[in-house]
Amino acid sequence: MIYDPASTNPLAGNPLQNRTDMRRALIDLFYPLLPYFSKGNARVRIDAAGAHFDRAAADLEGFARPLWGLAPFGAGGGDFAHWGRFAEGIANGVDPSHPEYWGTVNGRDQRMVELAALGFALALVPEKIWEPLDGRARGNLIAYLKHARTFDYADNNWKFFRVLVDIALDRLGAEFDRSLTEDYLRELDGLYIADGWYRDGNVRRIDHYIPFAMHFYGLIYSRLVDDDRAKRYRERAVLFAKDFRHWFAPDGATVPFGRSLTYRFACAGFWSALAFADVEALPWGEIKGLCLRHLRWWAHKPIANRDGTLPIGYGYPNLLMSENYNSAGSPYWAFKAFLPLALPETHPFWTAEERPSVTEPTIVPLKHPGMVMMHGKADVVALSSGQENLQMRSGPEKYAKFAYSARYGFSVESDERAFAGGAFDSMLAFSDDGLHYRVRETNEEAKLAGDTLYAKWSPWPDVTVETWLIPAAPWHIRLHKIVTPRPLQTAEGGFAIARRDFEADTLSSQKGAAYAIGEADFSGILDLGSTVPRDGLAQKAPPNTNLIVAKTLVPQLRGRIPSGETILVSAILAERDPAAVSGAWTKPPAKPDLDALRALIAEKGITVSAIDVPGRPA
Repeated sequence: MIYDPASTNPLAGNPLQNRTDMRRALIDLFYPLLPYFSKGNARVRIDAAGAHFDRAAADLEGFARPLWGLAPFGAGGGDFAHWGRFAEGIANGVDPSHPEYWGTVNGRDQRMVELAALGFALALVPEKIWEPLDGRARGNLIAYLKHARTFDYADNNWKFFRVLVDIALDRLGAEFDRSLTEDYLRELDGLYIADGWYRDGNVRRIDHYIPFAMHFYGLIYSRLVDDDRAKRYRERAVLFAKDFRHWFAPDGATVPFGRSLTYRFACAGFWSALAFADVEALPWGEIKGLCLRHLRWWAHKPIANRDGTLPIGYGYPNLLMSENYNSAGSPYWAFKAFLPLALPETHPFWTAEERPSVTEPTIVPLKHPGMVMMHGKADVVALSSGQENLQMRSGPEKYAKFAYSARYGFSVESDERAFAGGAFDSMLAFSDDGLHYRVRETNEEAKLAGDTLYAKWSPWPDVTVETWLIPAAPWHIRLHKIVTPRPLQTAEGGFAIARRDFEADTLSSQKGAAYAIGEADFSGILDLGSTVPRDGLAQKAPPNTNLIVAKTLVPQLRGRIPSGETILVSAILAERDPAAVSGAWTKPPAKPDLDALRALIAEKGITVSAIDVPGRPA
């Protein structure tokens, strides 16, 4: 038998339809970690890959993150044979005289992140990891937590980490400065925008951290603490659910967008947290379906190493898409999806019949992230005004493309000196030397008018681009007005689809058009009447650049633009239907009128919340 990487996925073969299946999934995902526990059980080190923080913090990450799932499992009566291992590991990890000591927090530190999982578990299942400790270990643990909380946490979702630790300290009867807790809760409220949406700090981005961090921790708080703030967290979650459900495709896939996607099915964490907090933001059958379908989507992907551990990557092992803060233990934030295991089998989350994903209306504008969601039969596409992340690897690809797809994901470029070979899916790339290139990294303006998006951006200080994105289901249209003082080469890509071996796919490259037909998908890009000619190219993208599949094809349009003003207009189509070449591909949308688009934005355009950061100039 030829090795099938998907066969080592611990979720493979699990129907993931009920509580029993979800319990089995958690244990199957956890058990491959057992050989990597240290002798004293305080550290878990899976491989030699490094993150920007020290090895001890990375080992703590591997130890602590599984608790996001194990603690609810224990609270729900699950039979877990290794609580003693965790209790011993905690005792040794907080003991400065032990060789497996986690290290002392002396400033902003990754340990602060991981102690949130520990705080959550101490609050939820103290009988598993607190009561077995002797007096010395308990004293060391309280001292460790109290010391860590005295330092400044990052001004974003990190502030919730101290809140979770403080909830644990309170439940354990420790004395500490509760005013610090209130300060952080108040500052977290300052990150709330409206309609259920937050921003994750003083940044121009709104990504999966809103559901799987800001709302996730808020909903945990709302179950563990009974106060007015808990009520607000629940109310905000109800509002957010009505928008966030549109990020999910009928098969359970979500739109991959932004950083930290190696956390994989943590993307279901919001639905799981609603259940944990007993918040029926949508009908229980719909919440259950959104959660379990998402897990089922992952069950068929080659996301595990041969031993069943989860490596860095998304649809397959892939360091190229990682962040500097990803260690080998990082992917286990995925266990956030298992919060419903704390619920009894009589809870309506478990007893409700799954409902299908909501796909009506088919076009849904979302003004806060600056997106227009397009629901299709087998996909959901987010047209994006573009956001900003200039601090992290591949920030432009993760935040500033024109479109993101649940089915086709997105690609990160592997060589900034390979203009001729770049993937450039859902991007417009420029080059002035045929070797290096520039793409959108941030916006000067970003507006939404109805279901039309507008952005103004500059790949160089002296080059200006205005972009309009218009849904025309199943197509979408892009119109770019470019003003440049010098000639440039351009490349614009459609969606990336899976590429087969043995050159089995159909590729077409013509004047003004290109498409690729794979085993199950069609992807094409068509020029709708630009002011310069462009040549089609069915690009064989560099391997391991796409998040979901390792080898892809990307239809592109390439051409030279002169100095002065140029208008580029494209229509883009991708469908899970190879026969689309003789169907939807033959019925492209009409070229939009630029003057009408300008008037629409001028009269009805509202600034996208993602770019409208208080106190920061555009």
